[in-house]
Amino acid sequence: MRNIKMTIKYDGSRYKGFQRLKDNDMTIQGKIEDVLSKMTNEHIEIIGSGRTDMGVHARGQVANFKTNSKLSLKKMQDYLYNYLPEDMVITELEEVEERFHSRYNVKSKTYLYKIDNNKYHDPFTRRYTTHIEKKLNIDLMREASEYLVGEHDFTSFASSKSKKKSNVREIHSIVINENNNMIDIYVQGNGFLYNMVRIIAGALIDVGSKRKTPQDIKIMLENKDRSKSSDTAPAKGLCLYKVTY
Repeated sequence: MRNIKMTIKYDGSRYKGFQRLKDNDMTIQGKIEDVLSKMTNEHIEIIGSGRTDMGVHARGQVANFKTNSKLSLKKMQDYLYNYLPEDMVITELEEVEERFHSRYNVKSKTYLYKIDNNKYHDPFTRRYTTHIEKKLNIDLMREASEYLVGEHDFTSFASSKSKKKSNVREIHSIVINENNNMIDIYVQGNGFLYNMVRIIAGALIDVGSKRKTPQDIKIMLENKDRSKSSDTAPAKGLCLYKVTY
């Protein structure tokens, strides 16, 4: 039995998220499993590094699957490229040891949240950015982000639908770059709660637009109350950028 690790890039605009659903196959996992199963003539299930929500994109999602197929990695990759929809591509295949597990072996993940801060949105990037017309104060956003770095209870930054036993997570870094009114927010951490990065992005947008102060972020953390935090930023601006093992 071979264990194959794959790196996946996808546009999540028309999908119901990464995880396969029982009632339909309009998911990233469902589409890939269907193609792999036909390719190998086996029932294939892939294990993802984590779930991305409906409308969220990925540049570096990672998954693995087990197979008895003797096909070479190149033939597998070519087959996947030919039969997967155009909005998803397997950028790398690698044979790994049997014990490798895409989710349990993760050391950190990096998410990228993209904001178009121009007066008028760009129709060519509208599916991958959140348009904020009001000019955001980057310095205030960077100041606010410092309160989030480190190990904290992120209850205020997790969806009420989150079912994790513990809401304690560690954010290693938050880097905010701005170029020609396009803002990139990179958030790296050891793990993330349901909607956590999008809520962080929403809070930083509130600070940048001066609806909240940087110190309000500290208060949000201490409150441990989702109802007193910021709105969840739109899914289309979020991308799973990199998974580190």
